[in-house]
Amino acid sequence: MEDETLESRNQARLAILELTNMISVPMCLHAIVRLNVPDAIWQGGSNAPLSASQILTRVLPSGDPHNLQRILRLLTTYGVFAEHLLTDPSSDQVLRKYSLTDIGKTLVTDADGLSYGAYVLQHYQEELMTAWPLVHEAVVDSTTEPFVKANGEPAYSYYGKKPEMNDLMQRAMSGVSVPFMKAILNGYNGFDGVQRLVDVGGSAGDCLRMILQKHTNIKEGINFDLPEVVAKAPNIPGVTHVGGDMFKSVPDGDAIFMKWVLTTWTDEECKLIMKNCYNALPVGGKMIACEPVLPKESDNSLRTRALLEGDIFVMTIYRAKGKHRTEEEFRQLGLSAGFPHLRAFYIDHFYTVLEFQK
Repeated sequence: MEDETLESRNQARLAILELTNMISVPMCLHAIVRLNVPDAIWQGGSNAPLSASQILTRVLPSGDPHNLQRILRLLTTYGVFAEHLLTDPSSDQVLRKYSLTDIGKTLVTDADGLSYGAYVLQHYQEELMTAWPLVHEAVVDSTTEPFVKANGEPAYSYYGKKPEMNDLMQRAMSGVSVPFMKAILNGYNGFDGVQRLVDVGGSAGDCLRMILQKHTNIKEGINFDLPEVVAKAPNIPGVTHVGGDMFKSVPDGDAIFMKWVLTTWTDEECKLIMKNCYNALPVGGKMIACEPVLPKESDNSLRTRALLEGDIFVMTIYRAKGKHRTEEEFRQLGLSAGFPHLRAFYIDHFYTVLEFQK
């Protein structure tokens, strides 16, 4: 029988309690975004430490400062906030104030109205939350993802019928895409020499706009997505919005770009998408896919955890057999679609640039 006084047993009990109660973390993250706490602290760059009461005077004067402080304390332990302990000379009581860390700053709304806040809100909508108790169903029956079992239809078609959900999805993707694209454009030169670039699944065209601004050699950009998506896309100089179905065909181009497209589809669906891209390219042309790439071995690093957590999100919400893949798995998909060459550029810690050349 185990000696429960041993340090290893104490640590094991702590660990399982933390794992069980870990839902508190994303829900508290959701709460501070809903309450607009990051913007209240940031205040145009001052980032001055504020108490829970001071934060509430800026976002919700009628709110409960004690309960907000409890949320702030938890998120401090995960590096979202920095805690500053001060002593009130009049009462000798400890006063807790909070400022934003680099992690917390990702939730601050920028000049374009973007942040990772929409990504947080998108993940925890009621319809998505109802799918999570059914994760085990992805093992029992992998033909249907838990989101469908909870809501009756696939996520993308569901979003299409719910304008608010679809708008939030677009803002979430834009909020994630912009900082990622800045990193890629500073560290990847694969767009040099391209004259006609096709963005498959380009949504509102944010990524394409940024690429064209940096690479003036590109004379024509094609933003390719579902007709109902591109119908709402804004006018962008140099960009033509084209509606269609990537499972049927893809517009021709010198290069084809896509971000977080392949991960939400099965292997067979990916082969079909990639084959259509192959057919749309000239010899020497390339398909540039930005996807989460899993490490070969599992470990407890922040990067590996983020990638594996994202993998389960895809399995639960978008496709039971959609998945994050290893570099070798992407290589094999490329070969099956006709691409003989693959180069991987690990510039961003979450998305890897995968360059498939025809």
